[in-house]
Amino acid sequence: MLATPATAACRMALLLAIDISGSVDDAEYLLQVEGTAAALEDPVIIDALVQGEVALSVMQWSSVGMQKMVQPWRRIRNEGDAAAFARAAKAQERAFGKADTAVGDAIAFAVDQFNAVPDCPRRVIDISGDGVQNAGGPLAVARQRAIDAGISINAIAIEGVGFAITEFYHRMVITRGGFVVTAGGHLDYPRAIRLKIMRELVRPIG
Repeated sequence: MLATPATAACRMALLLAIDISGSVDDAEYLLQVEGTAAALEDPVIIDALVQGEVALSVMQWSSVGMQKMVQPWRRIRNEGDAAAFARAAKAQERAFGKADTAVGDAIAFAVDQFNAVPDCPRRVIDISGDGVQNAGGPLAVARQRAIDAGISINAIAIEGVGFAITEFYHRMVITRGGFVVTAGGHLDYPRAIRLKIMRELVRPIG
């Protein structure tokens, strides 16, 4: 039986950070938003979201000064909340035109958003991207800010040829105990985002 608002307490705040930099064309952008929405419609994921009264949000990011919360924090208390969030995530428009890839700036922006959900003991940034950092402030500084705030970072590396993006996210982005899911191109993103959210909500990380 699903938990009710009277018995549930927020176990996790999960921020989905979607790359919309210049390497992501409009068709690839649609694959990301539709894949995210499809993952959030999965019955197993919905049940886990409700059981933990998970707080969800979505941001888009690209270059310096190009970070935006496109779906504000929503507590998933029932199936209706999950369905509404998935619909909104699928309908969201691209926030910025195509520009550089400022991973550190995206993480720094994401860290600040958790001030709105102080009662959620576990806080996770899910960042997806198909390129390495080529603009913005020091990535190591932003990552350390997340660590100091008790925020975990996991990632989806969207590969072209080889595993260079996966290696970048492993070495430079995720926090200790975090993980990277590799998508074999944008067409593979829907599978990867479902796997990543499932692993965070349902399967222990180890």
